[in-house]
Amino acid sequence: MHETLTQPFCVIIYLMDTFIAHLRHQLSQPLPGKEAQYRMAHLARNQHLPIPENARQAGVLILFFPGEQDWEIVLIERNASNANDRHRGQISFPGGQLDPADASLQHTALREAFEEVNAPVHHIEVLAPLTDLYIPVSNFRVFPFVGWTATKPVFVPQAEEVHSLLTVPFSHFLSPQSRQLSRIEFKEGFILNDVPSFHVHNKIVWGATAMILNELIEVVAPNLPAHA
Repeated sequence: MHETLTQPFCVIIYLMDTFIAHLRHQLSQPLPGKEAQYRMAHLARNQHLPIPENARQAGVLILFFPGEQDWEIVLIERNASNANDRHRGQISFPGGQLDPADASLQHTALREAFEEVNAPVHHIEVLAPLTDLYIPVSNFRVFPFVGWTATKPVFVPQAEEVHSLLTVPFSHFLSPQSRQLSRIEFKEGFILNDVPSFHVHNKIVWGATAMILNELIEVVAPNLPAHA
C-alpha cells in the first residue's frame, strides 16, 4: 500500500525552486542538535543516557523529492509481523544497520533506502547529516542523512520489512496541528501516555523518527513554534 497525503495548511511556503538552496544553506549552519530532538521525546526518555560501547550503528535517509505542489519525504510503516524488529509496526525513515562492507554510514543509509523502498541512489545528492541519536530499546546509534532527488521516485516497498509507504509533503510537519500527544499501546501490554508525536494519515510518528524530524524542522524553520 502506498499512501500520499494531500497538501495541508502550510505555515511556511517555499517556492519549489528555492527550497533545496534554503535547505542546503541551513544544513551548513550549526545544527539545533539534541535539544531540538528532545522536544519531541517522551518524558520517560533519559536525555543523558550514555551510549554503550556495544551499540550498533545504523544509517537512515530523509529523502526530499518534488510532489505536485510541495517537496515531499518518504516514510515507511514497518511490518508488524517481523518478530526480529524491535520497532515493528512503527513509522520510520528508510535505513538500517551498518554492514561491514559499507564504505560509510552515508553509504549504509543509501543502500538500505534502495533495498527498502527502491530509492534511486544514483540520482540522490546527500546534503548533510543531522545529529546522531541513540535508541536504547534496540541499542542502535542512528545517523540520519538528508538528501534530495530532482524527480519523484517510483517507490517499491520491500515486502519482508515494509508494510506500506507514506509520501508526505514536508509542509505538513510545519503545521502545529500535525503535533499531538498520543497514547502508545504495545502488544506486550505496555502503555505510554502523552507521547509527543506527529500524525500522518491516522498513523502516529513518534520516538526516534519524530525526534529526528523535529531537528530537521528546526533546521528548515528555526522560528516555528514547537506546539500549537
